[in-house]
Amino acid sequence: MDSGQLAEARLYSKKKKISGRSNKRSRRPNGEEIELLYSELKNRRRNSYKDIPFDDIFELSILSRMRIGEICRILKSDIDEGQRAVLVRDRKDAVKKIGNHIFVPLLGRAWDIVNNRPDSVDGRFFPYRSKTISDKFAIICKELEIDNLHYHDLRREGASRLFEMGFSIEEVAQVTGHRNLQTLWTVYTELYPKTIHDRFNELQKRNNTKD
Repeated sequence: MDSGQLAEARLYSKKKKISGRSNKRSRRPNGEEIELLYSELKNRRRNSYKDIPFDDIFELSILSRMRIGEICRILKSDIDEGQRAVLVRDRKDAVKKIGNHIFVPLLGRAWDIVNNRPDSVDGRFFPYRSKTISDKFAIICKELEIDNLHYHDLRREGASRLFEMGFSIEEVAQVTGHRNLQTLWTVYTELYPKTIHDRFNELQKRNNTKD
């Protein structure tokens, strides 16, 4: 099928409503699920003959908002100590797929996790296959009876936390690497109702204090 035929097929499917955009995922792990996963991953680390730091990688995935493939590629030479940031090379992008290098700030404990890692033979902080990590995560989720949670959902959890803390969409985009702010807004702002209440009470208390 050539490009013209493909375009015609897409137009026909759209008219007949055969196909459409897939539903965006909004799944985030709740507090109990995060505690269960972290505890079990920490236990798996103790029993891993390769000493894979499953717990640190899990925590870093949330706190850095990086993809697991990006985490497993971090080199010591990619660290900027002055800015407490890491250079993410060839970051996934809809337009520019090669050479899309972006510095990502490592906030709070994310910096400590990376900074405390020992050197490896190939220079990576986490010299493991990303599929090994994500497959292990899926197995543990099944064992813990945590349904419909994908590893990539940890990135959404981390980004949503920044929104909940009051960061602007432009500031969150600097961390996640999103160029399309609309995508970032629609996918990553699944805030819990309780969080909205807490934020409202905090602002109300602040205003009352000023009075």
